[in-house]
Amino acid sequence: MSTVVQPCARCGARWAVQTTPMHWCPRCRGVLLSPAPIDAPAERRNYRWVARRPDQRIRRPSSSRPRPSLETPRYQQIPRWGLVDPPVRSAAEVRRPLDRLTNRAAALLIATAGVFAVAACAELGRYLILLRNRTRLIPSLLLHFSDVMVWLSALVGLVLGLVCALAMLGWLIEARRTAFAEAGRRDPRSVRMLALGCLIPVVNLLWPGVFLTELVTVRADPRALRAVRIWWLGWLLGAACTVAALLWRTADSLQAKADGVLFTAFTDLAAAGVAVLTLWVQRSITGRDLFGRTRIARRWVMAVDPVVPVIEPVQPGGAVKEQAAEPVEMPETTTPHREHEEVLAK
Repeated sequence: MSTVVQPCARCGARWAVQTTPMHWCPRCRGVLLSPAPIDAPAERRNYRWVARRPDQRIRRPSSSRPRPSLETPRYQQIPRWGLVDPPVRSAAEVRRPLDRLTNRAAALLIATAGVFAVAACAELGRYLILLRNRTRLIPSLLLHFSDVMVWLSALVGLVLGLVCALAMLGWLIEARRTAFAEAGRRDPRSVRMLALGCLIPVVNLLWPGVFLTELVTVRADPRALRAVRIWWLGWLLGAACTVAALLWRTADSLQAKADGVLFTAFTDLAAAGVAVLTLWVQRSITGRDLFGRTRIARRWVMAVDPVVPVIEPVQPGGAVKEQAAEPVEMPETTTPHREHEEVLAK
């Protein structure tokens, strides 16, 4: 009997090697390992045995069970078996009607401030033309250009102001919903109430400040609360300037109309300032400054003990050398030998 055997990797049966090694187990059609002596040590084998429980031994296949195919497997598409970790699908985000405007609220506010600044410059140019017209005639081309600049800047500023109002309304709704959700509460104001309070004239002089104050109160941010109060004051002053500029247009005298042009320029500058304040409030509530940079919190602590330097300050090398070169005056001491000399002299 041959002492060289081939173990089966499936059923564990050992088959003696007579002439040439076999590849498949005659019993279970499993893979036969390389030939090795029966008592060969582990370092001489190219396989190792793994202990298994008795109930997990693979039984001899029955005659009714079809034998596994010995052909090379082929696939019509890329196999999907194995360690596949599909990415987690995020929940579908709810698209709201004002999302596009809300995402561009900062850019719209900056554009609105720029347009109102241009409108103020156009009104100032018109006022300078009126001053020039007191003594000299003005070319018609310059007058037409001034008219176009005044009306176009006023119209574009008005349209951008309305668009900014819609964008800030969408931002206010989302900011209030997020702030109250973080506090474990629900926004007590409905979307309809927020829209009516922010878009209806005269009414929107009061309610936007109330809505913003409630928002910053939930977040407990004193800086944002101060910014909201400053914005509210600027908002009321801007509205008062607008009403005064419209009433000034009804004046009859030429001097009153000229003063109305100058006051309209001031009103445009106030509108640009309100746009900048609105941008400041929005970024203050989100924890940023006016330029969009993340705001760093600072904490002032009262110092109890005086400041004591831990490390001795560094001194220049020249000063150290000069100090070393100066003679050191030693105090005069009377030695016993000197006292004896004084006694003999006497």
